[in-house]
Amino acid sequence: QVQLVESGGGLVQAGGSLRLSCAASQRTFSSYAMGWFRQAPGKAREFVATITWSGGSTYYANSVKGRFTISRDNAKNTVYLQMNNLKPEDTAVYYCAAARSRTATILKNEYDYWGQGTQVTVSS
Repeated sequence: QVQLVESGGGLVQAGGSLRLSCAASQRTFSSYAMGWFRQAPGKAREFVATITWSGGSTYYANSVKGRFTISRDNAKNTVYLQMNNLKPEDTAVYYCAAARSRTATILKNEYDYWGQGTQVTVSS
C-alpha cells in the first residue's frame, strides 16, 4: 500500500506560480510511474501530467503544456508539479497518483493509488 500526500496548493493570482509536492510513503516509490490529475467543480477528473519511474519521460495535457513541469526525486520519494503562468481555468483540486506500471500513462484507471488532493485557486 502506498500513501500519497499532496501539498503546496493555495490561492494565487492569474499569471502566478505554484509548486505542488506529493510525498510517498514507500521506498518502492522509485518503481512507480506517477501522475497528476485535477478536478474542477462539476467536472470529471482529468489528466494533467505524468512521469515514468526514472523520470526519463514526461507527458502533458495540451492545456498545460509549456506552463507546467512534472519532476521527481526518487531519493526523497517525492514528485513535483511546477505550475507557471496560472490561469483561472486551472482552478481545481489537484491529485497525485501512483501506477505500479513503470510506464507513464494518461489513463486514470491505470493508477493504483491516489492522494487526498490539494486545492489550487487562481483568481483573475
